[in-house]
Amino acid sequence: MNDEPLTIAPLTYESHTWTAENDGMRTRRHMAGASGSYQSSITPPIAGLRLTLPADLAADTEEAAAALAQFNSHARATLGTASPFLGPMSSILLRTESTSSSQIENLTVGARQLALAEIDESAAANAQIVVANVRAMEAALELADRLDTDAILTMHDHLLSGQRGWEEHAGTLRTQLVWIGSSPVTPIGASHVAPQHEHVPAAIDDLVTFMRRDDLPVIAQAAIAHAQFETIHPFVDGNGRTGRALVHAMMRSKGVLTDTTAPISAGLLRDTSGYFDALGSFRDGDARPIVERFAEASRFAARSGAHLVDALAGEMGSSREQMTGLRSDAAGWRVLPHLVAHPVVNAALAKTLLSANDTTAQRALTQLTDAGVLEERTGKSRGRVWQHSGILDVLDDYAKSLHRR
Repeated sequence: MNDEPLTIAPLTYESHTWTAENDGMRTRRHMAGASGSYQSSITPPIAGLRLTLPADLAADTEEAAAALAQFNSHARATLGTASPFLGPMSSILLRTESTSSSQIENLTVGARQLALAEIDESAAANAQIVVANVRAMEAALELADRLDTDAILTMHDHLLSGQRGWEEHAGTLRTQLVWIGSSPVTPIGASHVAPQHEHVPAAIDDLVTFMRRDDLPVIAQAAIAHAQFETIHPFVDGNGRTGRALVHAMMRSKGVLTDTTAPISAGLLRDTSGYFDALGSFRDGDARPIVERFAEASRFAARSGAHLVDALAGEMGSSREQMTGLRSDAAGWRVLPHLVAHPVVNAALAKTLLSANDTTAQRALTQLTDAGVLEERTGKSRGRVWQHSGILDVLDDYAKSLHRR
């Protein structure tokens, strides 16, 4: 294996003094060493970074980018550009990616709970947070054509607006010190102390300039941009999820993934320790590990994403067969494509999807239930929800597979 580094400028540091304040949960012994001198990082500018990849790494990133483009083509070809399933399929892939990105931050939620949360039928805190991450991913794709500071702030606003207790920080650059470590009261001993907040706006402007360049291999550019973003840590919370959403904005902007979303975070989730170690190497001046992790995650995303598309398309094919007895103009046919993106549905959502009245929405749900496509699991007369169990099983099986390397 070629281990030739991809050398970049390492972080530099500046010294400061920290005076810790007890949050009421720390012992006197713990607080004894919480005040004193510490060093915060200074990110070197990358806007004009000259990047010459070692030959093997260049080939690796080209192969990864080609795999993602091929996956995009596979999704389009499997479903057809005129297919009513293409948009919903892209939506569920985006939700799958959002779930994986959240799981890297130890926010775990099953497919059914996420689907319930999207129709306001779940009070599970993690599900609500992941729904907010979905909104951030959606914003990232919508804003991919401009990739500027306002776009980043909008992504973050969508993310933290749905995270209870953090709303005041949504869409705003931090005005305080943040660090990555085990202590919430002191940066002393932290594994990474982000730059002082006054350095953040200029660092983000530099990053935006780097992201807009069109003279770099896309996978390497996305990996370095992501690592720089995580190192700047421009927000009080939600940096990891926003930074991974930013990768998808870049993939859309650079024309790699134009029709759908690839589960790149799912690839990173398979080796989170390697991912975090690679971020550490980047800060020490070697970008090779983070580029390798993103190339590996991209290849995994392309391969596993294709299998996921095929499995979901298979479920839709089976559902169509179950509905062969229905008239072609039956309302159930119009709801069917949306079940890919909404495997759990209630009457209110069906009404919205159909742009119809309550009677038509209920008729569609009854038709799908009678055909065996949907099943009503609550047994209630009010507040009922219906689910497509086959789609939920596919999504949960995919999530389980991420932990079987």
